[in-house]
Amino acid sequence: MTASSAPVSPWPARLRGLAGALISLALTLLGLLFVTFIISRVVPIDPVLSIMGQRASDAQIEEARVALGLDKPLWHQFLIYVGNMLRGDLGTSIGSGEPVLQAVARVFPATLELATLATIFGVLAGVPAGVLAATRPGSLADHLVRLVGLMGYSMPVFWLGLIGLLLFYGILGWVGGPGRLDALYDMQFQFEVTPVTGMILLDTALAGKWDMFANAFSHIVLPAALLGYVSMAYISRMTRSFMMNELGQEYITTARVKGMPEWRVIWVHAMRNVLVPLITVIALSYAYLLEGSVLTETIFAWPGLGSYITEALGRNDMPAVLGGTVVVGVAFITLNLVSDLLYRLVDPRAR
Repeated sequence: MTASSAPVSPWPARLRGLAGALISLALTLLGLLFVTFIISRVVPIDPVLSIMGQRASDAQIEEARVALGLDKPLWHQFLIYVGNMLRGDLGTSIGSGEPVLQAVARVFPATLELATLATIFGVLAGVPAGVLAATRPGSLADHLVRLVGLMGYSMPVFWLGLIGLLLFYGILGWVGGPGRLDALYDMQFQFEVTPVTGMILLDTALAGKWDMFANAFSHIVLPAALLGYVSMAYISRMTRSFMMNELGQEYITTARVKGMPEWRVIWVHAMRNVLVPLITVIALSYAYLLEGSVLTETIFAWPGLGSYITEALGRNDMPAVLGGTVVVGVAFITLNLVSDLLYRLVDPRAR
């Protein structure tokens, strides 16, 4: 074998791709920190007055400014801010005096649990609905799927939550009310269950408390279904669009001419190519539920990250607000990175 015909190792290209992805991730994270830093400086709230109170003397206020580094130039303050964030120091809550990272670690599992169940519901209902609509364009099923999706886009989430509570909890009594557990089970949970994940369904299942698990499920099913409905509307619409595009390709016509069963044509050959862009859609929908469930958590008294940020805004607690915002942004960036990796795994052309 000559030198010119020697196989070329793919590793240099892969390492360059990995390095590019890491650089892009670092720049995105830096941009996120810059935006949150600018927000903390333009809001009409003086952090020193929020900490010290209106009765503090001028000398005390000036001393606090020096201690917080607010007397330094903005570029120096930004470097301090980035350094603190990279060390996991999200600041200290003004209202409670608790480190923001500790508070976020306590409330984020509730949001993660709610968003995960909602996304599972959205995928399990949205993908088959989109495929059904795409394989029968112009039919009653197609119009019905599009109508349900349009309603999911149009109806405000807070209105759906209020109506859902009134109907399924207040009138029919099919589901649990606001909160994650009934008051009695909440007390039992604190004494009988050791939190492992922070997600009540998993923790109660691991502890073998199946009556508590059932009660927790009755509380989460309604908010998860409402958020899942919003997710389903988006996923079904995009699945329909992707599938209709694939069903018009020549390889689908060839498979049908060869006598291949229709279910195999759709769910094996077409779905294999639909899955590539659909992964990104599902990841974006999941990220939206992680950051956009504030109103739902407020209505259902769900002690998650959205409620934490809302309550912090109400008491002008900017370290808590900005810390929660950074966590949501990092989750969004991480999901985009995971979707990109899955994209490369599913589609060999991307590798």
